[in-house]
Amino acid sequence: MRVRDIGEFGLIARIARALPAPGKGVVVGIGDDVAVLRTDGTRYILATCDIQVESVHFLRDRITPHQLGRKVVAINVSDIAAMGGLPRYLLVSLVLPKETEVAFVDGLYEGMREECARWGAEIVGGNMAHSPDGIIVDLFLLGEVEPDWLLRRSGARVGDRVLVTGTPGDSAAGLALLLRPEATCPDVHRELVLRRHLTPTPRLWEGRAIARSGLATATIDVSDGLASDIGHICEMSGVGVRLWASALPISEAAQAVAEATGANVLDWALFGGEDYELLFTAPAESAEELARQVREETGTPVAIIGEITPAEEGMTLVRADGVALPLQKGGWDHFANR
Repeated sequence: MRVRDIGEFGLIARIARALPAPGKGVVVGIGDDVAVLRTDGTRYILATCDIQVESVHFLRDRITPHQLGRKVVAINVSDIAAMGGLPRYLLVSLVLPKETEVAFVDGLYEGMREECARWGAEIVGGNMAHSPDGIIVDLFLLGEVEPDWLLRRSGARVGDRVLVTGTPGDSAAGLALLLRPEATCPDVHRELVLRRHLTPTPRLWEGRAIARSGLATATIDVSDGLASDIGHICEMSGVGVRLWASALPISEAAQAVAEATGANVLDWALFGGEDYELLFTAPAESAEELARQVREETGTPVAIIGEITPAEEGMTLVRADGVALPLQKGGWDHFANR
């Protein structure tokens, strides 16, 4: 058996089974966006890591070092946002070919510093090693959260509504333009989706607003794709889900790019990934109020896109004509998709 046979999430589950049970200082271990660690203080420590690998996550001729630096920080901050926390300290591991220009590293760190300053974090160390091939940027981020504000994937309940910030699918539209630069669409749309793909904005303040409200039952960031990530909530919570296709918030920009490239924009919204929006659940009677609070506090739009169902009903997508179809998790898997 090879890792491609079980995929990324199967491999994670296998590793988790092989490890000892979490110690008493571990509040949340493997299986959520971030590890949560108990200390003697008044806040939990949050610990996460995420990576950018050349030719897997980025193409060096399609992204500037500055953009890459911003992105690798942003995607880690997004994990902290999904837990309701705040980012604090970063460690950066670089794996570089010897021929890498020093200017690339300068630009990379300029981007990382800029993104860190935006969210109140700072780089405090790291490591470097030689790569025989491509560039790898691996970032480790520590944050903190008040115990009463901690958000997790595992609390969704039958009857809850499903909410999402922003407009999923924009990042996939940006990637489509990077791969097909000859596609034509209005410049305003091109610039928006490229920005969403190359320098995503983590929903940190939205996560704090959700946490402060006390209304959310489960939260995750949309990194692997909306369908895949709602699937993680369902697995951790022991529930199913029904998403409403007509309620998915698809941007005019993503729609324009889909028309220019002949793609299905609904597929981008469901399976595209790398949007770094927040996907969360709340009781039906509180969902509208929670959406309103987040919109008013942050200016970010929030849409109600579905409802949590019993586990035996599985995952379904209700089309605009009312027909319900099985919803496959899809999304990105580092081993199954390669």
